[in-house]
Amino acid sequence: MNRSQFRMAALSAALLSALLAGCGSTQVGPEQGGAPVETRSADVAPVVAGGAQGTMLPAVLTDPKSILSKRSVYFDYDSFEVKGEFKDLVAAHAKFLADNRQFKILIQGNTDERGSREYNLALGQKRADALKKMLVLLGAREDQIESVSLGEEKPKSEGHDESSWAQNRRADILYSGEF
Repeated sequence: MNRSQFRMAALSAALLSALLAGCGSTQVGPEQGGAPVETRSADVAPVVAGGAQGTMLPAVLTDPKSILSKRSVYFDYDSFEVKGEFKDLVAAHAKFLADNRQFKILIQGNTDERGSREYNLALGQKRADALKKMLVLLGAREDQIESVSLGEEKPKSEGHDESSWAQNRRADILYSGEF
């Protein structure tokens, strides 16, 4: 077999494999257990801002009168210690997670613009991890919580003064469907 015949045989084999792989899939109809049907109840509200449109969360997480609608924990400058004023908020989220094991959260640690990028990423991670540790100690399962650092990349306030920096030194809690 010469070189051109070998190439033609290899190309034919590759095309035949691709064709067979494409034919191997089967259609699943409703009688074969298709996609689950979504049910809605009065105690859930659609998530629009920050998440997939139509994703449902319990109303208690979105009702402005509920402590669970508050999702940011603020920190002092160059600190990752959760302040006493936020302990009730963290405890409420921990209780909700403990009572609702199907929910997962993402904690995003943030910093102000001061400090190097590397320092701010590390500090943001320490803030997210501190909040995660507190939630776990208060009853949430560790596998319900993911913590990441955004450093200075997602400011809440664009200003360059203490008031703006204070708004940016935070950890935000996002529930499944919001991230």
